[in-house]
Amino acid sequence: MDYFDKNGKPCKACFSVEDMMKMSKKFSEKKATSSTSSTEINEETIQNVVEERRVKQCPVDKDELGRSTWNLLHTMAAYYSEKPSTEEKKTMETTLTSLSKTYPCSYCADDFRKDLKVHPPKLENRDELSKWMCEMHNRVNKKLGKDIFDCTKVKERWLDGWKDGSCDP
Repeated sequence: MDYFDKNGKPCKACFSVEDMMKMSKKFSEKKATSSTSSTEINEETIQNVVEERRVKQCPVDKDELGRSTWNLLHTMAAYYSEKPSTEEKKTMETTLTSLSKTYPCSYCADDFRKDLKVHPPKLENRDELSKWMCEMHNRVNKKLGKDIFDCTKVKERWLDGWKDGSCDP
């Protein structure tokens, strides 16, 4: 995967500020003995991007982009028809396929396309799509070493709201 643009800058959709800080620390610890070309990533490039992000708070990094995308996808599944028409099924399938081709993080997009092939979306009704979406999200969480969500609670989390009235899971 190519995580850097043609000028050697880190892809802002592939790395969070925290990722870039870790990379910067590795570069400073390594103190590379060879000079870098203009297309290679270096500590100065990373520090510049980190500082730019810190000051401007934009564009969104991969963590914020991921959270926003999952919020959108889970909400779409939660409000999907209980008895979708053929057209609604096709629209949802096209939306997921299109997202897998246009997502700004190339690594994430490629991984999403692969997962869609192995685990095609279940579009028969709201409950099936919501469960499928949760399972998809959990596969990603597992790869990232994050907690797994209890898929029996998708309706409460994404449609009805938590029973105790809180917004946090």
